[in-house]
Parts: sequence; C-alpha cells; structure tokens
Amino acid sequence: MPGRIIFHVDVNSAFLSWEAVHRIRDLGEKLDLRTIPSAVGGDISKRHGVVLAKSTPAKQFHINTGEPIQQALQKCPGLVVVAPNHGLYAQYSKKLHNMLYEYTPVIEPFSIDEAFLDMTGVCFNYQEAVETAHKMKERIKEELHFTVNIGISTNKLLAKMASDFKKPDFVHTLFPEEIPDKMWPLPLNELFFVGKATSKSLHSLGLQTIGDIANTDLKILKAHLGNKHGEMIYKNARGMDESPVEAETAANKGYGNSTTLSQDVTDFETANLILLSLCETVAARLRSDDVKCSCISVEVTDWEFNRQSHQTTLLSPTNTTNVIYKTACELLKEFWKGKPLRLLGVRTSKLTTEDYSQMNLFDMAKNEKYAKLDKTLDHIRKKFGPDAVKRASFMDSNRNENK
Repeated sequence: MPGRIIFHVDVNSAFLSWEAVHRIRDLGEKLDLRTIPSAVGGDISKRHGVVLAKSTPAKQFHINTGEPIQQALQKCPGLVVVAPNHGLYAQYSKKLHNMLYEYTPVIEPFSIDEAFLDMTGVCFNYQEAVETAHKMKERIKEELHFTVNIGISTNKLLAKMASDFKKPDFVHTLFPEEIPDKMWPLPLNELFFVGKATSKSLHSLGLQTIGDIANTDLKILKAHLGNKHGEMIYKNARGMDESPVEAETAANKGYGNSTTLSQDVTDFETANLILLSLCETVAARLRSDDVKCSCISVEVTDWEFNRQSHQTTLLSPTNTTNVIYKTACELLKEFWKGKPLRLLGVRTSKLTTEDYSQMNLFDMAKNEKYAKLDKTLDHIRKKFGPDAVKRASFMDSNRNENK
C-alpha cells in the first residue's frame, strides 16, 4: 500500500476554455475558440494589454502567456483576441471546485484554475488512483464541458510536474520510481520554478537535464546558487517534497489568484495590467460569495526565484475591484524594485459578511459608487456575455498610447 496519493488538477487554457464554453452553450455561437489560434487578453479594438490565455493552435505560433497583445498579433496576424470576463471565470472555477469537493474534503486551491487534492484514503493503490483520475477528468468534460490535466504522485511537487506533461486532456503519473525515466531526461528549465537566471547558472556548470541536477553534488549547487536555493533545486530534482495539502477552512479561507509568466515582466505598466486581471477575478469571487476582505497582499517571484510579499489591512472591508486593484498597485510599487518577475499574485483575507465602515463621507460615497459599478458590470456580463462591457482602465491606457 502506498503512502500519500496526491492529485494536481489543472484546467487546460482555463480562461480561453471557459470563454469558449460560455460562447457556445450560453450565446449559441458555432465557432469554438479552442480549435483556432485565439487568445484572451487586453482590449480587442485597441490591440492593447497582455495575453492571459491562449489556445493550443496559438501555441504553434510561439505565443506566450504574459506577452503584449500587439506582439502576439505580429506573430499571428489572424489571431482572434477576446476580452477577459473575470466574473465568468470565477463562476466556472467555483463549479470545478464544488465538483472536486465531492471526491475529497482535503483540497488546496493553487490558483483559480489549479488545485491539489489529497486522495489518500480515497484511493488505496496506484491503479485505483489512475482509474479515479480518468473518471474525474471525463466527468469534468461531460458535465462542465472543458478539459483538465490531472497529475498523480505521492507529493505535490511531482503531481504538478506530472500534470504539465503532454496537454490537453490527459492523466499522467509521476511516482517516485518513475522519476529516472519520466523526469530526469527533461531539460532542466522544466523543473518547477527554475527560471532564466538559475538555468544560466546551471548550464555554466555543464548541466543540461533535471537528472544532471539530481546527480550533482549538493555542495556544488549550494556554492553556485546559495545554500537555500541550491538545496531547494536539488530536492526538487530528486522529487523530494513533504509539504501537506493545506485544506482551507471557513475560519481562515481567503481568495487569491496568481499567474506564472512565460516572459519576465520588467515594467510597472505591464505588471499593473496583470494585477488588474488578477484583481478582477478575485473581486468577482468575493462578490459571488457575498463576502468582503479587509487584508490584501501582493506576492512576486523574480527570475532568480526570490519571493517577496507585501500586505496591508484596510480600514473597512471591501469586495470592489477598484479598491482591491489600487491597493495592490500601491503595494507592488512600495516593494518591487524592477527586478524581472516570473510570478505575480494577489490574495485577500480577513473575510467578513458584515458591512461596516470607518472611512470619511467622501470615501464612503466613492466606494458606494465603485460597488454599484461592479454590481452593474457583473449583471451585464452575466446576461449579455463578456464582450458587452470593458474596463475603462484598458481604454485609458490606449488613449495615452495614442496621444
């Protein structure tokens, strides 16, 4: 009997998949965005913003998540670009998580479209785990109408590595005994959280694959990468991870979203646009559950795998996009010094269903206005679809560009 059995469920091209399902099933469109070169991101009419998700056909044009829409259109002039609808994505994410909770109560949301499931005690051997994962994947496809990859292993690291194997719509295993054959031959940059700078350092040592890292003396890695970073990369290459699947409880539940970028972000304008996308999603989920947050945090991981986070507590709880977004931008500006970023995340906590305020009358009036705007946007998008209305922030950025 094995020890732990961990699943990592990852929605394939989540925003684009959810957009496609909504357009086909709710709006009656015939074209499936997943079958053509397409992307979600930015403002369609002004060709502005960044790519948030892309279809499998778009990957053939080397279009990357996080790159500017204009750059993506240069690579593929026929690329179909649609504006994001974060309220819709929050709804689909909630549907997915509700289904996953039918399999196990021990679930750790990793982002809006990813989750770790502790299936220990649910599946009693590897074969049963694989069979359960296939049934789960097919049920998601049949009932929710989008596809996922599911990675299976004995820890979170290996399960996530497994889910990143061939996509879309696959179940993959990466059990400890499979590491030499399935993981070690991979290029070292495919190891979780090995960025450009780390890859460069490892290549300078003559290392090319994950197996090369795993079979290098730990002292050498520490000497070139630092004690903490070197040990972490060494352990990752050997599939060593004992971190638990941290199930959220009602008492400490928070709402967050993060994105790992294919290209490093170095300027505040691009970073702020990505923050807007993350904040839209988080705020929509808060409003959907009729809760408010009073603590907002921003986390970043730079290209050398240095992690930083900064948080603040608000005078009054909120679930308005504008307040969360402006707070996130201020937090980022306070602690980010411009080092190239590979990950951006926003998280809200200290939740409440109560409605109280310590702001002055002017702030109260302004935030009531934002709350009404969010409510109206949620209603319009739910009724008429994602293209019915767009955030002014994108339009303002384009007006500035065109001056």
